[in-house]
Amino acid sequence: MKRMECDLVVIAAGPAGLAAANAAAEKEARVIVLEKASTTGGASNMGMGPLGIETRIQRESLIGITKEEAFRRFMDYTHWRVDARLVREYLYKSGSTIDWLQGMGVEFAGAFKYFPESEATWHIVKPENGEIGPRAASGMLRVMTRRLEELGAQLLLETPAKKILRENGRIVGVLATDKTGEEIRIDCSAVVVATGGFGDNPEMIKQYTQYEYGKNMFSFRIPGVVGDGMKMAWDVGAAKTDFNMEVAYSSPSQGDYGTVKAVHCQPNLCVNLQGERFVNEEVMSNTTFFSNALTTQKNSFGYSIIDDSIKNYYIKNGVDKFNLVSHIRSCDGYDAEMAAAQKAGDPYVVAADSIEELAAKTGIHAENLKKTVAEYNAACKSRDELFNKDARYLKPLKGPRFYCVTMAPGAYGSLGGIKINYKTEVQDTEWNTIPGLYAAGTDACTIFGDSYVFILPGNTMGFALNSGRMAGEHAVEYLVDLYSQNA
Repeated sequence: MKRMECDLVVIAAGPAGLAAANAAAEKEARVIVLEKASTTGGASNMGMGPLGIETRIQRESLIGITKEEAFRRFMDYTHWRVDARLVREYLYKSGSTIDWLQGMGVEFAGAFKYFPESEATWHIVKPENGEIGPRAASGMLRVMTRRLEELGAQLLLETPAKKILRENGRIVGVLATDKTGEEIRIDCSAVVVATGGFGDNPEMIKQYTQYEYGKNMFSFRIPGVVGDGMKMAWDVGAAKTDFNMEVAYSSPSQGDYGTVKAVHCQPNLCVNLQGERFVNEEVMSNTTFFSNALTTQKNSFGYSIIDDSIKNYYIKNGVDKFNLVSHIRSCDGYDAEMAAAQKAGDPYVVAADSIEELAAKTGIHAENLKKTVAEYNAACKSRDELFNKDARYLKPLKGPRFYCVTMAPGAYGSLGGIKINYKTEVQDTEWNTIPGLYAAGTDACTIFGDSYVFILPGNTMGFALNSGRMAGEHAVEYLVDLYSQNA
């Protein structure tokens, strides 16, 4: 067995782990980072940027949200059923973390909203290709990795941690396996767990959440994000938390129909399998709210329906509600993508020459659907008395062809698992801290309660970076105190 020694081991090199390692290394701690993949960044390589409050970027853009206002909105949204101290520590630190990242060389394109009703807290990393969109954050993660190496920390890729070691109540080391298969024991006095949750583990999703992957949950699956860090923490006494998924609805279709899906994420008529409306479709721009609504329906499915006239409206005018993730500016590709879906026989993307045919192809209750379309068309001439939908988004369905895309809950990953306090110290079932053990990021993220706080976009990556930075700093404080006691 190979032996190594350091002050702090960080398990995984996503945003939380990289932040923890950098924060500790800046304070001259000897740090080893274990990453089982061949590169750093994890799932956040697909992301765009973190939340920040009261940043210089916001001030220069005349964005006035304060830390106090953000905290109030956050806690009102969660009905105070989350750790208020942890939320406060995170939000109040978030502005300085943007400065910290800029000091490393990270550039941001600005501070943005995700949808009109949200706040401009989303600090999107300046994309290397010049176009704002998914994967922009990968550049930030490369900068953080380079900074870590400059600070002298050891980054061991393709070296998964296997077990956390605890003796006499304290953390004393980690067992890992290197890329050759050789076992390594790393003696240390503190560990930060930051492995990103269990989004790639259908068994844990089914066991710990209300969802079942492939049935009523069609989430992203980032290879290797299987809950191993949580299990290692639980094995040394960490308490479990409530679990959830960071929901963000999508179509179960695996086809490359980006324009079609973007059009059907607009506030069009949406029905359930009973053929009835179940939501004010304006909230479709809030992926959390609409996913929650879907979860209450039979099979957790909803069906977004348009016709030729609505399709042609979008082709001529573009979408009504734009966002920076799908960033579809032109709908010209709709017809070609829809034709490809029909040729492929995609059950989740269908076209029909009548409402009856549409119902037959989707399984929607035919008579109820005909009644709903008639009622909806009547509402388009006056007002929506059912859900008070804004008249701007009321577009009648006339035919001659109709188009439907199935929508279901999706998720960026899991939330929760390891109980921590506001210092990111891991706690046991009696609320006692486990000396030397810290957790950050998705593994410990229970601050959203039952619904992701989407009104403050950038929250998941923001919590990962800030809780990671907090974990690294508090771990060093613990180490200094421990070493002074043993001197």
